[in-house]
Amino acid sequence: MSSENLPQSPEQQPRKPRVAVVFGGRSSEHGISVVTAGAVLRAIDRTKYDVLPIGITSDGRWALTADEPERMAIADRRTPSVEELADSTEGGVVLSVDPANREVVYSEPGAVPKALGEVDVVFPVLHGPYGEDGTLQGLLELSGVPYVGSGVLASAVGQDKEYMKRVFISFGLPVGPYTVIRPREWELDPSAARKKIIDFAGEHGWPLFIKPARAGSSIGISRVDDISGLDEAIGEAQRHDPKILVESLLRGREIECGVLEFEDGPRASVPAEIPPVTAHEFYDFEAKYIDSAAGLVPAPLTEEQTAEVRRLAVEAFDAASCEGLVRADFFLTEDGEFVINEINTMPGFTPISMYPRMWQESGIDYSDLVDRLIQAALRRSTGLR
Repeated sequence: MSSENLPQSPEQQPRKPRVAVVFGGRSSEHGISVVTAGAVLRAIDRTKYDVLPIGITSDGRWALTADEPERMAIADRRTPSVEELADSTEGGVVLSVDPANREVVYSEPGAVPKALGEVDVVFPVLHGPYGEDGTLQGLLELSGVPYVGSGVLASAVGQDKEYMKRVFISFGLPVGPYTVIRPREWELDPSAARKKIIDFAGEHGWPLFIKPARAGSSIGISRVDDISGLDEAIGEAQRHDPKILVESLLRGREIECGVLEFEDGPRASVPAEIPPVTAHEFYDFEAKYIDSAAGLVPAPLTEEQTAEVRRLAVEAFDAASCEGLVRADFFLTEDGEFVINEINTMPGFTPISMYPRMWQESGIDYSDLVDRLIQAALRRSTGLR
């Protein structure tokens, strides 16, 4: 018998790329990150990839979890946690920071560390600080492991709404009025900081939106209709971030657009519209993830408006040096102008989230979207690029 016809040994068979799905994390968006991970795990083509789920607990421990996406869903209006999914309450996963060694090791107190094999690409589905903000991306750069999504700079810019707006302004993108209260301002003179906000309202009018500067687009945000609600809104924002962002109300329609990296560059999806949410003051966390407010996909826009918002979305992607994916959020004001509100470098990514829905309407279903993001990450190197 020819050796060509002999079955290959396991060592000779080509190894499938191994994808580590990293989720959970230390931010207030821990639960929705777990939900997102469940959707991604269900969608990954197991005939093409091996998968390693790694959860990060709320206190920052990297935990090995079972590959059981059915346990990662919202139930009774409550999001799941990594703590509920972890194989052990003490064991930890360690990723080497040696670029020549991509092996993942699992260890428990008093036990011999166990090698879990090499990882070829990381799919981080963390939202907010300590995951979406460049911190995890920096670790993966040190480790030499490719990953889905934007790099260190773009992730940091995309997380900090102040510097995001500064970048957009420098590139000539339209941005609404805002001001920032830094931690030192509040600590040194709360009265002066409060007056700064009141003066801003005097110039731009009430209501205002008080936001954590470096949290997700739906966390810790309050609408303040007059001065009586200001202190409570500041306190709520500061529970999530000591730096707060203050924005004036832009009257108009909320329009979103997805951007996806293709081999020939970024392209924009059909846009979506977030209609007024009658049960909520604005499109907050409850409306987005719990009550599943129905967005209109595609948005009822003219051809010219659709082309313009898609152009602006790609410009925002490029302005912040993004990679992989971005959801760009806009207001279409009453005078017909688009104003960019923010970008999300790791947007909500459950099948009912707006980003996948926009690409579904654009001809790319959820599983294909996940595959395209993994392939884009595998094409990129780490380091300067």
